[in-house]
Amino acid sequence: MTMTPEQAAWFQGTFARLVDNVDQALMGKREVVALVLSAMLAEGHVLLEDAPGTGKTSLAKALAATVQGTSTRIQFTPDLLPSDVTGVTIYDQTSRRFEFHRGPVFASIVLADEINRASPKTQSALLEVMEESRVTVDGVAHEVGRPFLVIATQNPIEQAGTYKLPEAQLDRFLVKTSIGYPDLAVAERILAGAADRNPSAHLPAIITTGAVADMADLAATVHVDPAVLRYTAQLAEATRDDKATRLGVSVRGSLAMVRIAKVFAAAQGRHFVLPDDVKALAGPVWTHRIVLDPEAEFGGTTAEAVIARVLESVAAPQARSAA
Repeated sequence: MTMTPEQAAWFQGTFARLVDNVDQALMGKREVVALVLSAMLAEGHVLLEDAPGTGKTSLAKALAATVQGTSTRIQFTPDLLPSDVTGVTIYDQTSRRFEFHRGPVFASIVLADEINRASPKTQSALLEVMEESRVTVDGVAHEVGRPFLVIATQNPIEQAGTYKLPEAQLDRFLVKTSIGYPDLAVAERILAGAADRNPSAHLPAIITTGAVADMADLAATVHVDPAVLRYTAQLAEATRDDKATRLGVSVRGSLAMVRIAKVFAAAQGRHFVLPDDVKALAGPVWTHRIVLDPEAEFGGTTAEAVIARVLESVAAPQARSAA
């Protein structure tokens, strides 16, 4: 079953209302909000590389309030244990049974703050739940439900006492972006409302978590022409063949692109994906998946430059609109 034009129009209107609502708490960052919301509807996760105080917590809370979901915040530190994230099984002497006590990962929106400050062992506690939306403790699987979005943050400036995220972990993030500082006009509006320390608490709920899951299922039915799929595969292969890369875009990265491109198209009222959708998303979806050759990196090459070179070298197809 493929999405109809009528369903695409409904999706576009609902998506815009969700962005408008979150924008009330995170002013002037509609593009970032739309990208994060697209990642959630594509059932992926987001890595925010940003300085402190740019609104990351506000984004998570506002998004949870908008979809009638729950939100938790985990402050990652060197002494954080995997069980502090996922939960732990404890023996109850009264009932004489082992009971599972859920960790903070059981929420609709999970903010993993400064994820690179925790040890690799603790970071790996997120691998299963980010990939399969479940946690396995003592051999028992526990579903976290839908929607489920991890927004992880890391500070790009202060690197003392941090652990670099391994490629396997980075590859599980659908999108990497940053919120950044607001412009002067928006900053004045934020300062004018300084008395309200929690603006997301006043946001009305737009839809339910069940409706979000339905939107995700609907977005998955957007048509992708075989020519667009081939174009996506060719771009990914070109990143692997580029002389400046040691590791290019994986198959998981290509699949991630197709998933979020469907949401991106539906959010614009289309029931089919265009090559331009892939081009627009190449930066946030693929940049963090590229590992540069050390000599090329020392010479000033960036992952962004590799993406730009690949987009220029691979010809985009003239795709048919829909089946």
